[in-house]
Amino acid sequence: MPKTKPDIRFTALLFLLMMNAVIAFGQAENYPLPDKVARDFKDLLNRPMVDPKPRFGNVSMGSIQVDTGSIYTEANERMPVLIYKPVIAGQTRFPVAIFLHGTGGTKDQGDIRAIFIKLAKLGIMGVAIDARYHGQRIPGGAHGSKEYTEAAYQAFKTNNQTHHAYPFLYDTSYDLWRLVDYLVTRPDVKADRIGMGGISMGGMETWMAASVDVRIHAAVLGIAVQSFKWSLENNKWQGRAGTIGDAHKKAAHDLGDSTVNQANVKAVWDKILPGITGEFDCPSMIRLFAPRPLLILNKDKDPNNPYPGAQIGFGTVTDAYKARNATDKLDIVVQPNLGHVFNAKDADLTIAFFAKYLLE
Repeated sequence: MPKTKPDIRFTALLFLLMMNAVIAFGQAENYPLPDKVARDFKDLLNRPMVDPKPRFGNVSMGSIQVDTGSIYTEANERMPVLIYKPVIAGQTRFPVAIFLHGTGGTKDQGDIRAIFIKLAKLGIMGVAIDARYHGQRIPGGAHGSKEYTEAAYQAFKTNNQTHHAYPFLYDTSYDLWRLVDYLVTRPDVKADRIGMGGISMGGMETWMAASVDVRIHAAVLGIAVQSFKWSLENNKWQGRAGTIGDAHKKAAHDLGDSTVNQANVKAVWDKILPGITGEFDCPSMIRLFAPRPLLILNKDKDPNNPYPGAQIGFGTVTDAYKARNATDKLDIVVQPNLGHVFNAKDADLTIAFFAKYLLE
């Protein structure tokens, strides 16, 4: 890995110390081969394909054209899409950076818009969506994460052999595959230069969707790398469970518990995120990015992504890139003494990364 800015990027010595910590905490996992993981994840989320029926309008913002509209990802799932398209004389096709919001956010939020405006000025088209149960996916607009959390609880109550809903992360990951299906048909898109990234929930949806979709040329994982299994086994599940806290509280009550605990958290994850503590955990799926360009942005005090669990992911992905002789395309940046935040430095690194790999 690059040896620049050693205070936030891993040098060889720091990485050795990091791996010793992983061994000390212990999670020796024999994950299935990457091809099997990809096949199994696609099979889990498989559902009937539909006509996307794209519908867009646009307005001009000088050097940027803003397209607002939607596509269908399932028969009854109309997904809002926002596109920031550069206006450059003589250029008709552009690389694309899909960038995703976190829990309770929307495609329209200011930090994402700021990234897209800067990317558009560089000649990169920016694409945002509302995740399931967020933003305009709820009639009248979602109330932060309220509807998302309730959907997770309803999935826990109702998922069975004939009905499977995965509103917590998985369904939006499926939507992203369908988004790419649509984008590659557009005459203004360079289909071989599509990037994907996101913040928190959006970063996790990226490592789920993009790891198994080789059409994604480069990816950015913002405050999203961790291990569900490690957090569960080491009593550090509270931050991740807290993102849908009310769902866990209701599920705990249904299971006869007075408080949310390790056992009922596992019961919820097993039902609404099957495989998340096994072959679909981040340290397993993140290996599938190799040898494509990958930027990981974490913090060492992040309660949602406990550092020892994140280190397991750093280890598996580094091994995968070493095996493909592609460590020059992997960058892991950990800012010290910070919690669950995506800050200006992260945004700048994201923009520079997409510029480097999508404009090449």
